[in-house]
Amino acid sequence: MRERILTPEKYSDEEERYIVSLRPKRLKEYIGQKKLVDKLSVSMEASLQRGEPHEHMLLYGPPGLGKTTLAYILAEEMGTRLIVSSGPSLQRTGDLMGILTNLEEGDVLLIDEIHRLAPAVEEFIYPAMEDFKVDFIVDKGTFARVINVPLKKFTLVGATTRAGLISAPLRDRFGITHHLDFYPPEELAEIVSRSAAILKLAVDSEAAREIARRSRGTPRIANRLLRRVRDYSQVNNHDEIDSLSVIRFLEMEGIDSAGLDDLDRRLISTMIDFYKGGPVGIESIAAALNEESGTLEEMVEPYLLKIGFVKRTRQGRVVGEAALRHLKLKRKGDVQRDLL
Repeated sequence: MRERILTPEKYSDEEERYIVSLRPKRLKEYIGQKKLVDKLSVSMEASLQRGEPHEHMLLYGPPGLGKTTLAYILAEEMGTRLIVSSGPSLQRTGDLMGILTNLEEGDVLLIDEIHRLAPAVEEFIYPAMEDFKVDFIVDKGTFARVINVPLKKFTLVGATTRAGLISAPLRDRFGITHHLDFYPPEELAEIVSRSAAILKLAVDSEAAREIARRSRGTPRIANRLLRRVRDYSQVNNHDEIDSLSVIRFLEMEGIDSAGLDDLDRRLISTMIDFYKGGPVGIESIAAALNEESGTLEEMVEPYLLKIGFVKRTRQGRVVGEAALRHLKLKRKGDVQRDLL
């Protein structure tokens, strides 16, 4: 897939350093997800009062919404370290063994993309989560023996964009499960204003709202757009980032008022031009666009589903009326309905 400015995934290590510099350190600084924050505040305070590590926690939702940030905040609030790993990088039990045995009391272990853990590694982590011990097999055949290794009590935070792919035994071992949803524009505008203050940028309120409206409900995208608009304004000798600068830059990038880019528009147009607006399967759409179906499902479709531009049915995907109105299109053969 081509690099696109609206992808909720990180671009590079440089961008990740930029995002880290804007990341809130404490729960009171966190904007949005109020119900989640309220619940997390209670569970953290209860753990601190008991002098115990926080319960294992599963965070799920679309990428870029703050799952990693919440893990950092949890470690900060609990006064412990955060150790970060990912499901794809833990292919052997020995990979996880090295991490677990180096954890200190109360440490927070974040495993991103936890749904991609290898089956053997997943089974290996069960006793670590439940009893804070692991059974490690050394040697082979008749010389094989099991060594029981005790672990210090820790908190596992699992993060995933595909909660449905997590096995029931693993899911049941998390004491707390939180879902992160897309942010409304008003909360994203707050995030943009906060980030601008940290970066010492002059951004007026309407510019912040304009960035928020086109950020697809995702803080990571909002911060990325702020960074790009900053560069655009600097090159064009604008001391303050105003709404006109934002609109001009986003039009140059092909991002419209609903936060759609060329790939989104091509997806919807393909469904209309080739499949009369649906229903159509995601594999057929992916083949027509020459994109991976998994990429469309994880990176493109969630936002279109959220705003009603695409709908899922048992027969397949269908273009929503909101998309037709926004793009001023009509279904093939729909001579009775003129939405132009």
